[in-house]
Amino acid sequence: MKIISQLLVLLCSVSLLVGCASRSQSAKVYTQDQAKMSHSVVLGTVTRIEAVTIEGSKSGVGTVGGGVAGGVLGSMVGGGKGSILMAVGGAVAGAVGGSLAEEKITEKNALEIEVQLDTGGIQLVVQEPDEEFAIGDRVRIVKGADGSSRVRH
Repeated sequence: MKIISQLLVLLCSVSLLVGCASRSQSAKVYTQDQAKMSHSVVLGTVTRIEAVTIEGSKSGVGTVGGGVAGGVLGSMVGGGKGSILMAVGGAVAGAVGGSLAEEKITEKNALEIEVQLDTGGIQLVVQEPDEEFAIGDRVRIVKGADGSSRVRH
């Protein structure tokens, strides 16, 4: 029984990590659908760059995985009604911890890049810092039909 419980905790932990994987916000990564569509390009000059954070996902995978793992671990403590109470307490604590872990694990550093367009407007794009930009750089903003935008040299 103890081995089954440990395997269940391990399975939940692996599921939690796999479920927390999030989509890339990189300018160099395209989804399969984006690779099949036409994109428009506008040219401009970088006028401001600021480091920002893209918040982590809250899909519920962390909550469920943490709750199951906490419940299983809690049920291993004590016996009788004490075991039940520990299982419930472990499930609640695990769910809270799993939710927070999922959000933190999937959080990403990013850049907020402001571009003065040659056509006169200003465009602001947030993306992962996979290219280096400096104020004054000439760049292109690639706009997808799905509404996505990315800044590239």
